[in-house]
Amino acid sequence: MAINHFILVLISLSCLFSFSASSPAPSPASAPFPSEIQSFNFPEPEGQKHEQELTILPVSADPSLQRICGDTDHPIECLTTTVPFLGDDVKIEPVSILKVGLEAMGNKTREALAEASLLLLDPSTQEAVASCLETCIDSYNAILDTNQKALEAIAIRDLYQLSMELSSNVENVHACSDAFEEAELESPIKEIDALLEKMISNSLAIGIDMVHF
Repeated sequence: MAINHFILVLISLSCLFSFSASSPAPSPASAPFPSEIQSFNFPEPEGQKHEQELTILPVSADPSLQRICGDTDHPIECLTTTVPFLGDDVKIEPVSILKVGLEAMGNKTREALAEASLLLLDPSTQEAVASCLETCIDSYNAILDTNQKALEAIAIRDLYQLSMELSSNVENVHACSDAFEEAELESPIKEIDALLEKMISNSLAIGIDMVHF
């Protein structure tokens, strides 16, 4: 079993590096500009009296995108992870933003997969931590597979299948953090895992509540 996981990790890293080498660099128009600061006003949950003003770096965003992200549980992460992937030809509507969000999530998942794989191959990694990392690697691969199925569901305008795939990603991403929690260990990849959880939550909100074929 250990040998099989070792081989799987090597294959995963090889695929990740090949993907990185072949991926086009982001266009200058999509790159963030630190000098631009934009304030966004998102609606407060019911029961709160005053409006919350959120200031984020690095770019101003289309008002339609602000409205879409404002209806998610994590609007700041929605904006900061989506904007870099927006091309000039992307229409700002829920289904397009969902597709862009899935692309961004895929990139972040491959980043998490590479980080977990390197830690697993590190001789100094404790055996208990390595066992949890194996669970994380499996869950990240599941997320990538589910994302592809979600994109296929969008292509054929199958709302039911889309909601099923997006919902299954919630279980996929929690498998990693749950493994460390059950082992009573601190995860060395908790930050990137937490961001993935927020991205998946946002994709679920957009895909189920806003996309209508």
